[in-house]
Amino acid sequence: MGIERVLDATSHEDDHEEEVLENSLRPLTFDDYIGQERMKNNLRVAIDAVKKRADGSTLDHTLLYGPPGLGKTTMANVIAHEMSANFRVTSGPAIERAGDLASILTNLQEGDVLFIDEIHRLRRAVEEVLYSAMEDYKLDIVIGKGPAARSVRLDLPKFTVIGATTRTGSLAGPLRDRFGMLHRLEYYNDKEIEKIIMRTASILNTQISPEAVSLLATRSRRTPRIANRLIKRVRDYADVNGDGIVDVDIATKSLQLMEIDELGLDPADRNMLRLIMENYQDRPVGLTTIAALTGDEATTIEDYYEPYMIQLGLIERTPRGRRITKKAEKHLAKNP
Repeated sequence: MGIERVLDATSHEDDHEEEVLENSLRPLTFDDYIGQERMKNNLRVAIDAVKKRADGSTLDHTLLYGPPGLGKTTMANVIAHEMSANFRVTSGPAIERAGDLASILTNLQEGDVLFIDEIHRLRRAVEEVLYSAMEDYKLDIVIGKGPAARSVRLDLPKFTVIGATTRTGSLAGPLRDRFGMLHRLEYYNDKEIEKIIMRTASILNTQISPEAVSLLATRSRRTPRIANRLIKRVRDYADVNGDGIVDVDIATKSLQLMEIDELGLDPADRNMLRLIMENYQDRPVGLTTIAALTGDEATTIEDYYEPYMIQLGLIERTPRGRRITKKAEKHLAKNP
């Protein structure tokens, strides 16, 4: 889409100012990290066990997966901080050649945490280099070309890979098997989102009423990244159209300006539902057809639109395609 959506749960790494502000909101410890209690408890045990050992072992490689915006990068940062380890960050698309990965690996130090975002987008040749690095802490590289080429195996310091992905099904089996811990991040409940909004407002030095907090929480799609974006946009509205204090009236008017309805859907969401309803009524429709109707990529619909709408019961998947529900039709009738 040509217009940036406030409710888009993807990160915008090109916007440096936005990224710096988002980083300032990231918690650094398990105690500050709100939600995902089951995952935190399991990770605490694993980290405490590693700390108690005196054999120089490191935390098992860890895969974090789930919809965008739920805190995978933040959790990776927390793990590194709790381990008192250096945090190295890269992403699958950024590692174009095996040599790029080799350069990253040879610059790691003992105990470092290497975070690979969108790890499912690693190229096959890069993956194959990563296999032995993760399993044996060895790096196999080829020096020279043709008949004179020879393979050299280098020792690497012990390190931990933390991979993040929204699509575990796209991850190669051999790579997935090399992760000792796999954790799925779940959508947050309203109470957890309220705590996140209050924490963010405090960091931003913004006064916000409890009623406004509850209102924003219901519109945040159960996603921390979206909750943080909403409080920033509502704060802007309060600074321009009020005295800087966010009350329920200011929050309501700001949400109306952004056209975000009571379920947290924006015009793009409602447009997709409306196009399906107008063209196919209650008949199932394929993903590529929906993409053609909306002008979005099929992966965008599958990763960013669908999960939340399925959670709400607005869309259901069938063997023949996607179909909107009666609940979606009633919602569209109230929110034309």
